[in-house]
Amino acid sequence: MGRALATHWYAWAMVAPVVLVLGVIIGWPLARGVYLSLTDANERNVGRTIGANHIEATYKFVGLDNYADVLADPVFLQRLVWTVVWTVLCVSITFTLGLALANMLNRDFRGRAAYRMALILPWAVPGFVSVFAWRFLFNRDSGILNKILDGGGISAIPWLDDPTWAKFSVVAVNVWLGVPFMMVALLGGLQSIPGELYEAAEMDGATSWQRFRHITLPGLRAVSMTVILLSTIWTFNMFPVIFLLTRGGPGDSTEILVTQAFREAFVASPRDFAGSATWGVLILALLMIFALVYRRSLRKQGEVW
Repeated sequence: MGRALATHWYAWAMVAPVVLVLGVIIGWPLARGVYLSLTDANERNVGRTIGANHIEATYKFVGLDNYADVLADPVFLQRLVWTVVWTVLCVSITFTLGLALANMLNRDFRGRAAYRMALILPWAVPGFVSVFAWRFLFNRDSGILNKILDGGGISAIPWLDDPTWAKFSVVAVNVWLGVPFMMVALLGGLQSIPGELYEAAEMDGATSWQRFRHITLPGLRAVSMTVILLSTIWTFNMFPVIFLLTRGGPGDSTEILVTQAFREAFVASPRDFAGSATWGVLILALLMIFALVYRRSLRKQGEVW
């Protein structure tokens, strides 16, 4: 350790502020959340100040009782199933569309730069602005989508008022937000594949599908594995789309794990801080398990990650 510090002291000095900041804004809240998940803290027994009076905290340590209660609650399984379905749908559709668009934009054609800018635009717009715009489009009475359908003689669709259509809507909006990132990442991967491989394959009589299957997909494997992992983590925790578009409704049909944790801490009465922290720790544990399994599967395939 001493030799490493003496040799690379400048690198350690440059990294130290970042490590310190991450420890303060991530490490401390994480440790505090884990601690609260082992207590019975709620808004009635936490320490608080009312006027000139300070009320001391009276919550106590309960061990793993909160985890046992959450895991035994059928609500957890319902939220977990929909969260997994929502994540798989969003990531798979986003990756497919991103790959298709990246292949199209990797070719030489007139106006390619304009198309690239137009397709990247959703990524540049703040997420909450995009969600509010889609909420207006999905409005049952005055939304543009239903106005178009009405012009074609089709009855208005309850985009955000019907459980099935609400699920379709949140998936569509999240895909719309995620495709630009996927497209840009995969486009960079495509441009790193040597063109000589395609020329040699074409001279050998390989079809377009064969070139795509045996050159493009293997060439994109490293990039694909990374963006799929990142997209999975982001989608699993995608709070803004669900909360701003449907508030978890209608009813609780679009509620995912992270919005349920928010509901426990800020909507339930009394606010259950320990329960919310328990949901948060379980979400972190699930994502860590997924990352470990994903990494092991990559190693079995010969990928280094």
